[in-house]
Amino acid sequence: MVWKPHVTVAAIIEREQRFLLVEETTPYGLQFNQPAGHLEEHEDLITAIKREVLEETAWHFTPEYITGVHLWRRNPNSQTFVRFCFVGQCYDFQPTQALDAGIIATHWLTRDEIAIKPLRSPLVLTSVDEYLSGQHYPLSLLKSFLDYA
Repeated sequence: MVWKPHVTVAAIIEREQRFLLVEETTPYGLQFNQPAGHLEEHEDLITAIKREVLEETAWHFTPEYITGVHLWRRNPNSQTFVRFCFVGQCYDFQPTQALDAGIIATHWLTRDEIAIKPLRSPLVLTSVDEYLSGQHYPLSLLKSFLDYA
């Protein structure tokens, strides 16, 4: 079997010291996460994060910068993830749009409220703390060479 890490994207969206999180069903029960998901074939990272935020929150999203890139595995027998965490703004809410399967609700939570919730991974709070500490990397770090000969 060939080992491959899963590439995922996540979004930090903050308004008035509250962060947009999704409450979702997981194999570990209800948990909270940033809007996030997997990179799909033929998709670049910017397209992926815009799509995931829209599918999971019904908000359109404009990424402004990256706050972190993380390699994470729950335990030695778990899948490995490479997670790109974007910071940006949301706009143009689509209230009639159905959310992705498994998404129960969206919530605007403070950092302290997030810290006491059951989180999908430790990267949820880590990413918020990196954002709050000012970690800021330009989107120009990302280069896509899809279908490039």
